[in-house]
Amino acid sequence: MFLNRPLRTLRIASLQKRNLYRFLARRTNAKFNKIILKRLFMSKIHRPPLSLARLIRLMAKPGRPDKMAVCVGTVTDDMRIFKVPKLKLCALRVTEGARARILKAGGEIITFDQLALRAPKGQNTVLLQGPRKNREAVRHFGRAPGVPNSSTKPYVRSKGRKFERARGRRKSRAYKN
Repeated sequence: MFLNRPLRTLRIASLQKRNLYRFLARRTNAKFNKIILKRLFMSKIHRPPLSLARLIRLMAKPGRPDKMAVCVGTVTDDMRIFKVPKLKLCALRVTEGARARILKAGGEIITFDQLALRAPKGQNTVLLQGPRKNREAVRHFGRAPGVPNSSTKPYVRSKGRKFERARGRRKSRAYKN
């Protein structure tokens, strides 16, 4: 049977990471390794990018400043943040801008195989992830648009004055749901 698309091939590095954490999840009794393994197998939709701003905000909580942030995904730069504190980070990928800013602030970035040696059971780490529900597609999920108390975004052919703007949308045109 021939497919119209090429088979998705795993990168060797990601395969090694999966095998490493499969071993750690089996041999250690740490829930941390099971979660990392599960997230390594997730599709890109379920591994949303984590912005530098969110990372800084989450690591500023009490009891976290000296811990290492772990993100199974990409950490992206955020130009809205002017001052980056010293951070310890482990992520699948870090964009060039974010990497430069973290290292300039005296922080450190390590890979998952280095993390496995340093904290095999996830000691002194904080597991973080980006906002999964932030996709534009998620706004269309939920109760049907138009039914009472629904804030679901409708799929509209065009965004104009005459497209889904009248009855049911405003009080001046018969009723508002």
